[in-house]
Amino acid sequence: MPLDTRRRAALLAVAVMLPLPVLSGCSSGGGDDRPRSAAVQDIAPAARERLRDGGTLRWALDKVPVTLNAFHADADTGTERVTGAVLPTLFTLDERGAPRRNPDYLRHAAIVDREPRQTVVYRLHPDAVWSDGRPLGVRDFTAQWKALRGTEPAFWSAHNAGYDRIAEVTAGERKGEVKVVFAKPYADWESLFSPLYPHAVTATPDAFNDASRTALPASAGPFMLRGATDEAVTLERNPRWWGERARLDRLVFRAVPRDERGEALAAGAVDLAEVEPEVADRIRDAADSGDRAAGPPDPAGRAPADAGPPLEGAARPRPENGNGGNGGDGPGGEGGAGAGAGDRPAGAAGRAGADALGDGGTGDPSAAGPQAPRRAGTAALGRLTVRKALEPAYTQLALNGAEGPLADERVRRAVARAIDRRELAAAVLEPLGLPAEPLGSHLLMTGQQGYRDHSGTLGDTGPRAAQALLADAGWRPGSSPARAAAEEGEEAAAGPDPRDGSAPGAGDRPGSGDQAGPGDQAGPGDRAGSGERPGPGADGPDAADPGAERQYGPQSATGAGAAGPVALPAPAPGPPAGPDGGRGDGRTGAEREPGAGPGARAGVPLHTKNGRPLTLRFVLPSGPGSAPLRTVADRITRMLAEAGIGTEIVRVEDSAYFTDHIASGDFDLALYSWPATAFPATDARPVYAKPQPAADGSLVVEQNYARVGTDQIDQLFDKAVAELDERAARDLVRRADARIWAVAGSIPLYQRPQLVAVRKDVANAGAFGFATPRYQDIGFRR
Repeated sequence: MPLDTRRRAALLAVAVMLPLPVLSGCSSGGGDDRPRSAAVQDIAPAARERLRDGGTLRWALDKVPVTLNAFHADADTGTERVTGAVLPTLFTLDERGAPRRNPDYLRHAAIVDREPRQTVVYRLHPDAVWSDGRPLGVRDFTAQWKALRGTEPAFWSAHNAGYDRIAEVTAGERKGEVKVVFAKPYADWESLFSPLYPHAVTATPDAFNDASRTALPASAGPFMLRGATDEAVTLERNPRWWGERARLDRLVFRAVPRDERGEALAAGAVDLAEVEPEVADRIRDAADSGDRAAGPPDPAGRAPADAGPPLEGAARPRPENGNGGNGGDGPGGEGGAGAGAGDRPAGAAGRAGADALGDGGTGDPSAAGPQAPRRAGTAALGRLTVRKALEPAYTQLALNGAEGPLADERVRRAVARAIDRRELAAAVLEPLGLPAEPLGSHLLMTGQQGYRDHSGTLGDTGPRAAQALLADAGWRPGSSPARAAAEEGEEAAAGPDPRDGSAPGAGDRPGSGDQAGPGDQAGPGDRAGSGERPGPGADGPDAADPGAERQYGPQSATGAGAAGPVALPAPAPGPPAGPDGGRGDGRTGAEREPGAGPGARAGVPLHTKNGRPLTLRFVLPSGPGSAPLRTVADRITRMLAEAGIGTEIVRVEDSAYFTDHIASGDFDLALYSWPATAFPATDARPVYAKPQPAADGSLVVEQNYARVGTDQIDQLFDKAVAELDERAARDLVRRADARIWAVAGSIPLYQRPQLVAVRKDVANAGAFGFATPRYQDIGFRR
């Protein structure tokens, strides 16, 4: 992904994100630990000379981007992928999420003056030109600054962070230099002007808003835009590219819904796709089956007679669209180029391919037995591998502090203390073979420079520690057991639970409009004032929509914004303990508190105050693909029950989860994720900013959907973004994170797994983690 995953100011599609790279322990004194390479990135690196020249790689996206302008409010993941290959990125991210000067575009870039005003000089590569032959230059920088500085609302930009601090952009003293003078100091200046657009895109509102949706007047990357349809975007080598020549002839980004990716991969319709754990399991099983079928290796190196064609350079069954299993006729092939047959919807191609794969290669359906399609699909999946890493995003439990019990910081902290974050991380990540440590920061991931674990700010953890805070807040144990409301359908099938007491409101509500028992919080209309619905200009986190790939917003110099829900991988069955066998918070099983065991969960009394039970509305999406998310939520509700905190599960439509509930404030508890960032002082501020009253009496929350903040947190962010000393800026960010933990508006749980299915002969692509892809180095092994 480009530098950072910038939180945009406009909600994209359906989603909100979920987990990331975590490797150090949870001690508050954690250092600048480096994660294991397997968790940071998995791309099968290979030297360029070991790759074949040519070929087409078909890369699955959720949908074709609706705009090619990464700074437009409608930009998404597809926008990020396409622009990363065709436009200048002045600073890229390395595997630890640190910005690095891109030598393909910059010979030098640095702060040359701090007083009286911060001044940055960019020295451009002398050979850097747009595809129309014009050199990159000050005209492009100036137009982009003016479009994004926020003074002209006619430009439908998603954010103006950083650009609004610039005073002027002029030519430098030497040829090829651009000088940027800031009106106010800006620590995250490396985030600006990436991607850089030709001035024709940013010079006028019409060009910015509409003309750049499906076309670009010029490119300046290793690839250039060849064509775009509703089904695919095709890129081809840029003949004017001055850097190392792209190994591939073409990149085709194809629209493939998540629920069709397994089928498309089995049919050879795509070569690379981010997948869910169940598809990854199918690929692993297919590889195991292939190994068993092949038998032991021949001493002479010969393939078994029945092993089928070799992986590389062999003829393979091809789906109807003409793109074979080797990336569109393999290296040098023509399949998949342009907007013709090769760009059909992958779902249809997958179905056609599955039929073709079932005839034994004869073209005669009668030649295939009843298991032929299954065997052929398994064989096709056996040619794939799954590359995995921890993705730059983190899953959190959000606690809405606007009103109700969670308006009391002590109750929020009690909820946070009751959560066994190590157990949740282990349940999600260990089955995937990824490091399973809980995340200790809201602002930096474990591998990033400056990371510190501040979760210790909450104090002791566990049921007893949570109950102590509840007592301090005036909540006392009642007579009814604390239990999560049963999932609708489950209780009906099993019959009433005698522990339930048939209390009103027990049972899962399929919507959010019905009122239940005395523990209910205010309904949807009560929580969200008209000013709390961010609407355009509000960024969505990554929610739990299983079918949605990450939806990113406009990129900073380093990345894109966030939006929309993404599904959680299913946790392993059972309640795994931490690696030390205890609660997961560093204590051993012998040190575990009374009442913490599974057998005690049903008997812990529900806390009450003034006759009102402490029951929190836990809002979750209801779609079939959201079941893994609900499984994690079930673990959380059981942990809360151990502390005497009740939950009422409210299931809502996936499409309404973010807009009608998270953004509008109609929840007490919710699970969603934010993307990580290389520039937390800029990107994280709106997520944790203190909500402010508007002139009309409404509440302006920016992207702080927990609605919890303080003036001190805001001041620390403001100081950090203006601090040009990197070490001092990191210290300010760490202090802000400690304060965010203390107010307990959101609880980071773990970093999100990234699983990417890719052909085994594809190199330098897969689970990129934080790192910016080098598209010119992606290719097929010789």
